[in-house]
Amino acid sequence: MQNIPRIYLNENLETGKIFPVDRDIVHYLRRVMRRGDCLVFNNGAEYNAKLSDDNNGIIICDKTNRDDPGNNIILYFAPIKKMDDMLNMVTQMGVAELQPVITQRTVANHINWARMKKIIVEACEQSNRNSVPELLQPIKFQDLNLNDLIVADERFAHDTTKKEIKFKSNRVFIGPEGGFSDDEFAKMDKAGVHGLSLGKTILRAEVAAVVAVSKVLDE
Repeated sequence: MQNIPRIYLNENLETGKIFPVDRDIVHYLRRVMRRGDCLVFNNGAEYNAKLSDDNNGIIICDKTNRDDPGNNIILYFAPIKKMDDMLNMVTQMGVAELQPVITQRTVANHINWARMKKIIVEACEQSNRNSVPELLQPIKFQDLNLNDLIVADERFAHDTTKKEIKFKSNRVFIGPEGGFSDDEFAKMDKAGVHGLSLGKTILRAEVAAVVAVSKVLDE
């Protein structure tokens, strides 16, 4: 089954329904994959499907019994230069929501969010997810709700006296390439956020996101 193409359809899927499809999907199935059958998914469900005889639509067949491997983690992140790599990887890890946060040291201010959405969808198709994480509109740091927030804290890498407190939450925050500012750390410390250690080395932001999500999943 792993060789069957998987296609995301932004529709309410139901057996017997027929949905029109873009020509690039038809080309991909007929010319690239050389087949007319596929798997389609949305909203946590996956269905067997096939192209109609006229190649103008996809016919939804029976529902598969494969559960959605996604989780409930909400990743808050400062936009970075290698956004495509980060979003691809954390999507593969099953995150439910993606919330961009503009911090004081955010330098990637001209993100093509439409392209990022396409990368997220492609990551879901590749990783056997049955749902697509929601990519929310960017917010400013000062508008971020700091309650019950786990923050990847680079201060653990050089402060041997800093102690990590274990805490259960599905809200994880990753800073920008240059890290959080002193003012932002002060506000988060005052709010009582829960610092997460990513080890004794300083990680690139896209790597830090993967490690942080992995650690929260393991707790």
